[in-house]
Amino acid sequence: MFLAQFDIAGIGITNAYDQPMQSISSNPPETGASLTPVTQIVWQENGHHCEDAWRSERGAPAPKRVVLADDTLSADSAYRLACAGTGMLWRGDFQNARLLLQALARRCDAPKKVRRASKTNPEVTHTPQDNFHLHRQAQSQRARTLSMILIQVNPDRQISLRRAPDWREAMKEAWGPAGTTGCVTSLRELLGLVGAHEWHLKGMEISALGSTPKDRIHPSYGVFSPVRGEYIQLVADAPLPSSELAFDIGVGTGVLSAVLAKRGVKRVVGTDLDPRALACAKENIQRMGLQSQVELKKVDLFPEGKAPLIVCNPPWLPARASAPIERAIYDENSAMLKGFLSGLAEHLSPKGEGWLILSDLAEHLGLRTRAELEAWIAAGGLKVIGKMDTKAEHKKVLDESDPLHAARAAEVTSLWRLGLA
Repeated sequence: MFLAQFDIAGIGITNAYDQPMQSISSNPPETGASLTPVTQIVWQENGHHCEDAWRSERGAPAPKRVVLADDTLSADSAYRLACAGTGMLWRGDFQNARLLLQALARRCDAPKKVRRASKTNPEVTHTPQDNFHLHRQAQSQRARTLSMILIQVNPDRQISLRRAPDWREAMKEAWGPAGTTGCVTSLRELLGLVGAHEWHLKGMEISALGSTPKDRIHPSYGVFSPVRGEYIQLVADAPLPSSELAFDIGVGTGVLSAVLAKRGVKRVVGTDLDPRALACAKENIQRMGLQSQVELKKVDLFPEGKAPLIVCNPPWLPARASAPIERAIYDENSAMLKGFLSGLAEHLSPKGEGWLILSDLAEHLGLRTRAELEAWIAAGGLKVIGKMDTKAEHKKVLDESDPLHAARAAEVTSLWRLGLA
């Protein structure tokens, strides 16, 4: 699991709680704030009405029906309950709950029977766009099913189950300091935040930044992790139009700001609206000793002024995020992409360049056309100065069983060098 960590191999087409991400952990009270309003989850236990706060960073609603479950529950029975939307509040051995979750995942991922084509049931041919939406629906249903195993967390962030691990530090990073009340959350989300915490401690080696421990990027919970290294290398290789000033729009973990600073750009201004991302970037920049070159601002897209270099790596897929944590992957109606292209000319210095880092996966999936992208560039008063391309380098490119394999195998990631028209 890599909740704040995912195998972005598929540019995040899998649910965010199956992979890695980036967040901000230097200010837990702010960065650990819940992304959804607090609701209550209720159940009956020992003849009493019980309730506790429901917590879901992915914005999932609390199960309307909750039953108590323990080690006597079979995997088949649990799967039927989960598919029906019934939450199972675990009262057995903690490690057995993990084993049960694995068993549910195997049932979710088992090949489904396909009805043969006939005269009354002709074989349906799906377009790439159909395949994308069907895949997302399947992933969403899988996430709902696997989130039905529930764990109660005490106010002190301990879990009162046999063989329960001590995950207080991971919870503190994701949720902030312990308060006076406990909560109920899904085991799946707990495993995700623990995976994120482990990646945050370990860090990720980025070849463009160096090979020493201090050069590692440490993604935190809730911030997208830069596991697709090919786009980072494009920024490391592209010719700099100036070494005086650069804007990094949507700073995330701060990886691109760090690359630019290490390339000799004297001042880099990174912007983001997500406090988690800003805190994560701050931590990484300080660890690398680049704080004198990199300034971070909480701004929607562009800071004030003009720059000879403006870099942006927006979410690559124009689709609606099904959870807040997916917003670094999905850009509904291409809102951030359009915002960057429409505002770039106003903030670009004469003879400056805007670097747009974008995959063409959306084109192969039928979600956006190249003509649309080129029209938005022209409408922004921009022209294409040049383009650097690289092929995707992730394991799903070779996975022919993946329903999106054809699109992923054809994917190209590009750095578009844009100038004033």
